[in-house]
Amino acid sequence: MFGAGAMGTAIAMHLARQAHETVLWGSEFDRPVLRALTEERRHPALPAMLPERLSVVGPEELDAAAKEIDIGVMGAHSGGARTLARIVMDGCGKLPVIVGIAKGLEPETLKPMSQVYAEEVGHERIVSVGGPCLAGEIAQGLPTAAVFASSPVATAKEAGACFRSKAFHVSVTDDLAGVEYCTVGKNVAAIGVGILDGMAKVAGAQYSNAKAALFTQAFAELAELVVAMGGRAETVSGLAGLGDALVTSLGGRNRLLGELLGEGARPREALEDLNRRGMTVEGVDSSRDLHTLARRAGLDLPFFDLVHRILFEDAPAPDVIDCLGGLDG
Repeated sequence: MFGAGAMGTAIAMHLARQAHETVLWGSEFDRPVLRALTEERRHPALPAMLPERLSVVGPEELDAAAKEIDIGVMGAHSGGARTLARIVMDGCGKLPVIVGIAKGLEPETLKPMSQVYAEEVGHERIVSVGGPCLAGEIAQGLPTAAVFASSPVATAKEAGACFRSKAFHVSVTDDLAGVEYCTVGKNVAAIGVGILDGMAKVAGAQYSNAKAALFTQAFAELAELVVAMGGRAETVSGLAGLGDALVTSLGGRNRLLGELLGEGARPREALEDLNRRGMTVEGVDSSRDLHTLARRAGLDLPFFDLVHRILFEDAPAPDVIDCLGGLDG
């Protein structure tokens, strides 16, 4: 496991529990948590202790992490994926199979993670993971359902067999584009839904009807985007789309950002607050990326457009409900 963020650590914990020889390698960026991982045997952002058989090593011990490696799980966020891949390749020389857990696109190039990793490792035995996978629940061994995507699908089947357990259900697909573009929209959807949570706290109300309608609109727009990018509609209706969008909208960092905005915080203030708490909110970059993709494809996505305007154009957060006027049916 390369990268000791919360999700990377949780995945390493799961793999170690399955009796796989697993090494969690922390990069220079992970130094703030390495002491806790090695001395306390716990990641500060996770609710469970590390399994005994999980080895943790630091930046200087890349050789130990890469020795006789079968599968390299890449734990960087989308903005750091290429850098991590280069560091690992410099130290390892080769990576037979890559499993990428980052959700989103590479900034500026807007390339999906599978393309970024393929360019750096020199082959296409790349798997992207989607679905409702909250790090805290994976760390605790609670039931999780994920979808592994690769083209051809044989690589996803091979990698999925290492992850599959009674608590970690794995389905596979060859719709790599569908899974990867679902990950772009689900965090943006969570920000928008979270705004209603913040508005509800201020008003002392529930906003349940509006949240359901807003989620429906977000899901419809996500399907339109994914199909335009070459993915399949059934992928959006499954774990990678509906499942991940739902769990992210119910909890997590992106929903929390939206809640702060709904309570009246400015986007920069809210981001700085979360960053001080050690939280990276990928949905902000994803909103920018999605806005660019929609313009290129000539798509009219009013919900995603409103979230973008709130984040980058000083639109008032309550404006997010304005897109509900366009719902059909």
